[in-house]
Amino acid sequence: MSAVATWYAQFRARSTDLPGAHLPWLAATRRRAMERFAAEGWPTRRTEAWRHTSLEALAQQVFSEPGRAVLPKRMLPADDEPGHRLVFVDGRYAPALSRLGPLPAGARVGTLADALARGDQWIEPCFGEAADGESPVALNTALAGDGAAIHIARGVAISAPIHLVFVAASAGVANHVRNLIVAAEGTEATIIEHYLGKDGAASFTNTVTRIEAGADARITHLKLQQEGAAAFHLGALSVHQARGARFASHSLSFGARLARHDITTHFDGDGCEALLNGLYHVDADRHVDHHTRIEHAYPRGTSREFYRGLVDGSARGVFTGRILVAPGALGTDAQQRTDNLLLSRKAEADARPELEIYADDVRCVHGATVGQVDEEHLFYLRARGLDDAHARALLTYAFAAEALARVGPDALRHRAEDALRARLPGGDRLETWV
Repeated sequence: MSAVATWYAQFRARSTDLPGAHLPWLAATRRRAMERFAAEGWPTRRTEAWRHTSLEALAQQVFSEPGRAVLPKRMLPADDEPGHRLVFVDGRYAPALSRLGPLPAGARVGTLADALARGDQWIEPCFGEAADGESPVALNTALAGDGAAIHIARGVAISAPIHLVFVAASAGVANHVRNLIVAAEGTEATIIEHYLGKDGAASFTNTVTRIEAGADARITHLKLQQEGAAAFHLGALSVHQARGARFASHSLSFGARLARHDITTHFDGDGCEALLNGLYHVDADRHVDHHTRIEHAYPRGTSREFYRGLVDGSARGVFTGRILVAPGALGTDAQQRTDNLLLSRKAEADARPELEIYADDVRCVHGATVGQVDEEHLFYLRARGLDDAHARALLTYAFAAEALARVGPDALRHRAEDALRARLPGGDRLETWV
């Protein structure tokens, strides 16, 4: 049996037990999505968007349905930060590990499974279609059983961050997670997606997050990916911004054997603003790919996009970013930049910033660099008493600090800084130097 046929067999066995299976619209969407995946299979390098990233190793794996995993509490991040917390273990909600504080009137934070069981009306138009995204998104559409469901009514601000923690606790398990977030006009919220896993445990996380940001909404989204070195992670973030909405995305990728992050935002009204900020660190023979798309469909939109990569060992980092300015999108102001620091002779980085412009009276610029640690800077630090390893760690951290400085609020930035220091040689001493 082929790998694609195995997924189809899993779908046939599970489809009637998935949350929301009683809803005709959802059952039909899942069936169409599975048929699409069965027809297309996994993307190959013959597909332009995947020519730098091979899924052959993933396609050869066979993953099972999640069971009831027992999660060691030490795997979870510290629970001493303010905010709301939903924990999912192997794709299943873990209420005993979660914590929801008081929410303002008009805000609902819960699980997708519960929202489907209640038949919440806002889920259907937000869930997505079988034709959305690449074929891994279709597989998620067919098999996603749970995730977060967040609905924020007009004018409501949630001051404390909403932490969504996803733990791949079992080896050989596939986790299909879908998060739906609807933020109506004039809302404010900060969403954190944190992906963890046991080192050495081969798992597969296939996640889709869809965000609808209403007019003048202010939404910050941070994704911190720290799964084990044998894990596979495919993630897609799709955002629609209404008039005047401001959206900030911070993508921090520090784990997994192979990680792919597809991030798209579409401006559906005048005066939208978007920040796409990313940082990744890969070593050994690991591979990370960020694929972004910003669609300026209306006038006076502003976007800023900055990605930085630290590539060590024989690892490979890939960035492909496209800014599309549609006809009539006058006054567009877009900047895009990607920079990579190679930390070994075998490390490899591919950078493909792209502009596609069909309107006049716009300001669009892009740029890319790939380089190594500056030997003069290294000599300067060694002359002041640092050994070679710690001098390199400090310069490496300084390179990453520009991306980390854009992360806000402070609690999120400190979490990101700690995650990076934990990966760098001599990272425990960096805090006293910077």
